[in-house]
Amino acid sequence: MSSHSLSKSPPVAKKVEHVLEMFGDVRVDNYYWLRDDSRSDPEILSHLNLEKNYTDSVMSGTKKFEDELFGEIKGRVKEDDISAPIRRGEYYYYKRYLEGKEYVQHCRRLVPTSESPASVHDTMPTGPDAPPEHVILDENVKALDHSFYSIGAFKVSPNNKFVAYAEDTKGDEIYTVYVIDAKTGVPVGKPLVSLTSHLAWAGDEALVYVTMDEILRPDKVWLHKLGADQSSDTCLYHEKDDMFSLELEASESKKFLFVSSESKITRFVFYLEVSKPEELRVLTPRVVGIDSSVSHRGNHFFIRRRTDELFNSELLACPVDNTSETTVLIPHRESVKIQDVQLFTDHLVVYERENGLPKIITYRLPAVGEPLKSLQSGQSVDFIDPVYSVDPSEAQFSSSILRFHYSSMRTPPTVYDYDMNTGISVLKKIETVLGGFDASNYVTERKWATASDGTQIPISIVYRKNLVKLDGSDLLLLYGYGSYEICIDPSFKASRLSLLDRGFIFAIAHIRGGGEMGRQWYENGKLLKKRNTFTDFIASAEYLIEKKYCSKEKLCIDGRSAGGLLIGAVLNMRPDLFKAAIAGVPFVDVVTTMLDPTIPLTTSEWEEWGDPRKEEFYFYMKSYSPVDNVKAQNYPNILVTAGLNDPRVMYSEPAKFVAKLRELKTDDNILLFKCELGAGHFSKSGRFERLQEDAFIYTFILKALNLIPASASGHS
Repeated sequence: MSSHSLSKSPPVAKKVEHVLEMFGDVRVDNYYWLRDDSRSDPEILSHLNLEKNYTDSVMSGTKKFEDELFGEIKGRVKEDDISAPIRRGEYYYYKRYLEGKEYVQHCRRLVPTSESPASVHDTMPTGPDAPPEHVILDENVKALDHSFYSIGAFKVSPNNKFVAYAEDTKGDEIYTVYVIDAKTGVPVGKPLVSLTSHLAWAGDEALVYVTMDEILRPDKVWLHKLGADQSSDTCLYHEKDDMFSLELEASESKKFLFVSSESKITRFVFYLEVSKPEELRVLTPRVVGIDSSVSHRGNHFFIRRRTDELFNSELLACPVDNTSETTVLIPHRESVKIQDVQLFTDHLVVYERENGLPKIITYRLPAVGEPLKSLQSGQSVDFIDPVYSVDPSEAQFSSSILRFHYSSMRTPPTVYDYDMNTGISVLKKIETVLGGFDASNYVTERKWATASDGTQIPISIVYRKNLVKLDGSDLLLLYGYGSYEICIDPSFKASRLSLLDRGFIFAIAHIRGGGEMGRQWYENGKLLKKRNTFTDFIASAEYLIEKKYCSKEKLCIDGRSAGGLLIGAVLNMRPDLFKAAIAGVPFVDVVTTMLDPTIPLTTSEWEEWGDPRKEEFYFYMKSYSPVDNVKAQNYPNILVTAGLNDPRVMYSEPAKFVAKLRELKTDDNILLFKCELGAGHFSKSGRFERLQEDAFIYTFILKALNLIPASASGHS
């Protein structure tokens, strides 16, 4: 269809009455027909294409500006770059980014033989006399025949001879695993098909992996001997309860693999010794409401354990040969949550959260073989910004060097090596941001909004100090998520500078349902307290208006997935509060989806949202489900996105939401539905394609605010 014949009037989805009844309550879903699990119905694809053409038509007048914005965003990227190398045995491993290329190369170099033990001052030699770079795998070559390409796991065998990698070429998160010779790239045996990305080596000649059932629930763990046919692999465990999903990870010591089976509130763990992987043994029992995760060092397992009473977790240790004999290393604390632990030969690292911020505490452990007792006075790592994010990284178990990733809303992603013996931190890598970026031009702040029940909600804020007036006239983009105990820590995004440098303030509302303030923060924003998530977000928006960060006319909001549910819910509740909204792959048809156990994730999600087959949950969920609460009222400008192959949020949910909004809304504001026909939940896969998506979203926001300069808008 040529651009001049694009339809200017929004597509109207036909209405086919579909009656849904529960507890005497009748819901009429006129757009139920938009769901097609095969994703091939020509009428539905035609409707999605009409929506796409309408979006193209509405945005055609700003295409020139969008292209310029993409150029600006791409111009900040150092296109040829490498990641901070990680040392594994006799090699440094790293990723290389090439100019103009969408994907990475996975590379390695030999560590020069004279190299001393690991030190924070280690650097990989790269000069003419250095050992040559070897490209193990070039994703750009692999991606040539695919519109989508993603590697979900890249695992090197302990002896560095083989690599197993998991490949997704559709975006549906169903992986094929290939094993190759790391030196030659020659395949070892046939590919393993229909796997999850959970994959680990059990020694040098076997792999353990996880497969899923027909609703994409990881339910079986398998042992595969290198070179054997997949049909002869051994099933080590089958989790039959569809509320539970399996995960797999290797201990830092590489002596054990841990298989955990988890629901939203319960997790129990099996272990197997890498030297005899056929034997899977129970490590922590299956008890509803108890969540355990395990690490290993010497002759002890270390167990992070959460219960209803010990909601922020305690840390225990038990002998490998007597797992029922536990010692408390770090007791439960009401105000500090144990998020994660990482073990080294001589050290324990604990990632904690206190007052909404992540912390790293290191402890020196007694020699292996000596008894473990309660740990006292750990050493904490200091950070510079008032709000920031910190993430663990792979490290060498036998060293005393902790590696972690750090960033803030004004500090680009940074890798540090921290010597746990001396307390010295060394910067190993900071992402280069081109285009004249200077962190000192930006201010980050933490503020607290008061929720309707008096709870204090943290908000992280960043802006460019010479461009904002803080008198109510500034532009503001507010982001939120608030589900699954996920922490949306304030981190850096280079493309966001295109908003900040145009005078925007960017803020994150750390609302309940997330995990930022500890486990209870999550408990108070799920099930029959889910509405707190939405009212917290509204309270945060009202706080920002009251404190003169913006006004209703300048306030835009953004959320993805469960954060898209947030956007849909607050649009129905307070459409007057916002100028524009972006709902990315939004989970918006809550009741209908949660009533259908054939949809991926449904059964395992009942512990998050509630099971609407029970009356109390049905009516509560219906009270906020966005599709069920669209009404005849004025809505702000809205952009909804989706992925046709998305296994997590079916494309038909956002499609229905848009159709119902088009039918009922009483305003003339823009409503666009952008459904990627070749992508899944995490949208496009190439690094520049993703930046193109940012440019589109920012253009939509600026268009909604009437801020696109006439010179850049081309013709409409």
